[in-house]
Amino acid sequence: MFCVLLSSYAISAQHAIPVLPDSLQLNRHHKHVYAVNEEEDLIDIARKFVNKGAQKRTDSEGRQSQKLRLSAVPAAGYSLQTGFAVLAVANAAFYTSKHQDANISSVLTSLTYSQQKQVIFPIQANIWSKGNKYNLVTDWRFLKYPSYTYGLGGYTTFYDQYTIDYSAIRLHQTLYRIIMKDFYGGLGYNLDYFWNIKEVDPPTGTVTDFERYDRSPVSATEIASGLTFSLLYDSRRNSINPEGGTYANLTYRPNLTFLGNNATWRSLILDARQYYKLPFGNNNIIAFWNYDWLTVSGTPPYLMLPNTGGDPYSNTGRGYIQGRFRGKNMLYLESEYRFALSGNDLLGGVVFVNAESFSEQASNRFEVVSPGYGAGIRIKLNKFSRTNIALDYGLGINGSGGFFVNLGEVF
Repeated sequence: MFCVLLSSYAISAQHAIPVLPDSLQLNRHHKHVYAVNEEEDLIDIARKFVNKGAQKRTDSEGRQSQKLRLSAVPAAGYSLQTGFAVLAVANAAFYTSKHQDANISSVLTSLTYSQQKQVIFPIQANIWSKGNKYNLVTDWRFLKYPSYTYGLGGYTTFYDQYTIDYSAIRLHQTLYRIIMKDFYGGLGYNLDYFWNIKEVDPPTGTVTDFERYDRSPVSATEIASGLTFSLLYDSRRNSINPEGGTYANLTYRPNLTFLGNNATWRSLILDARQYYKLPFGNNNIIAFWNYDWLTVSGTPPYLMLPNTGGDPYSNTGRGYIQGRFRGKNMLYLESEYRFALSGNDLLGGVVFVNAESFSEQASNRFEVVSPGYGAGIRIKLNKFSRTNIALDYGLGINGSGGFFVNLGEVF
């Protein structure tokens, strides 16, 4: 991805503070202040380019400041699922409390138009109340999304590729309430509505998995409407770029006919992540991610089946195009090592490895494991919220590979 314009700023004035000698004993709050003011991000570099006498931006309140941190990146780029695309990405981050254990709140949105004539407009938010008592999680999006499908299970090949075109609206909303420190119970509602569904260039002379999968006759619409019941444990303080902690979210979603579904089906998703500093006392991070997406009963619509890159941030399966594998059940594991490349924290690097498996339609068993691996760089866009631009190149089996771009860490 090639950035053509960068902007990042805080709402309210920022104040310079004197450089503190190493011998001065600082409390935890001021250590954060001192550390962030030693760092540089893209905005500091841009300011120096425009004005060689410009000083690094500093913040006397530290990372727990309640100022609104905004980051925006109009850009052009290329990815496997979109081809060439133009987009604008914006991220807002803030704290609702200055307490050192306060979780950072964030809002992420973007607008993309691609070579494949795709329109992608998500609004995703993770808002924490004062004292971390409540957590409001939002995932809204509009898609006009012609995209590739390959059929069901792990035995599909690139030669099975063809296009399904559709438009979709997603409205997912969950409110969590604290049960005990870092542990929450949640209740929500998820609506996924697809319309104008059509196969554009299916293989001739054969019945596709899309047509075969519980679709008689083929419908131009699909709906998934369900309540969600969740348990959440989150000891991370910064979900944009975790420096440690544990995240575990278990979500049960019954999609019942009285909510508008054509048939009843139920799903269960486990999303678990763990972060450690490695080596101990260093700021480098070893991170682990487990994402299991299971159909408990019934038959979900084809476009609602677990699939590569089908998680809320489309990040599973680096090394493969979105939708490369699909099935009624999915198991996924990933590990990533994150390390600094520059002393001012402007540049970082990652190496990662992952593996995914999808149940087969005939046997309902996991028979194929598809590995992926790769490396990438991190460019610090906003040092106050620790927002990075993530540029990765991933490889899979049978020649699969490509670039993957994120605003913020992959997980």
